Amino acid sequence: MYRPTLLPTSAQNEQFAGVTYHLDGELVPVLTVELAPQSSIYFEHHILLWKHPSITIDLKSMKGAFKRMMAGMQIFVTQATGPGQIAFSRDGAGHIFAIHMYRGAEIHVREHQFLAATGNIDYTFERVRGVANMLFGGTGFFIDKFHVVEGEGILWLHGYGNVFEKTLAPNEQIDVEPGGWLYKEPSVRMETNVQRLSVGLFAGMNLITNRFTGPGRVGIQSMYLHMPTET
Repeated sequence: MYRPTLLPTSAQNEQFAGVTYHLDGELVPVLTVELAPQSSIYFEHHILLWKHPSITIDLKSMKGAFKRMMAGMQIFVTQATGPGQIAFSRDGAGHIFAIHMYRGAEIHVREHQFLAATGNIDYTFERVRGVANMLFGGTGFFIDKFHVVEGEGILWLHGYGNVFEKTLAPNEQIDVEPGGWLYKEPSVRMETNVQRLSVGLFAGMNLITNRFTGPGRVGIQSMYLHMPTET
């Protein structure tokens, strides 16, 4: 079993799905995207760093708006349309990286770590409850689901610390601290693993991890973070 691999921390003139982008910086990295005329991307609110005046900004409605509103999730994201360059960063040390996705591909991402995506990627969500999430106040948390309907697309995510990826073989497993996993492919099963510590000073305590079973990819962030979750 090989250990998880560090994802690239920089990119210059990277091209995919008709989009050119750059990843610069180390402690608080910046994503810069070059948009052709009429091409667009959508992104999370409050991450815009700078843009060319030729870039048009508006709101993009999300599917299942009522369901999202009832769950306390955002029902709009911000959309940028070219031509021009636009740059994003998150207010926190971390690692920005791109996932190149082909038609039919889907990625599941923990909440609050989405940065931006090309316009042809659908964005839905699922709420996860249970003992595995007691570190989130016992109320559970949301998993964002990104799916490419047509063509190719790019999903940009932000991880805290550095981001590593592990590709699990069929039935291969890895246990990850609940705040440490960042994304997974739908083929990877996630479940709770609770170990009772009953010896010495740790008697009566539980060690809780999320167990992932392959096949498929799992992303792990080195600075695991427990985001506050509303009831």
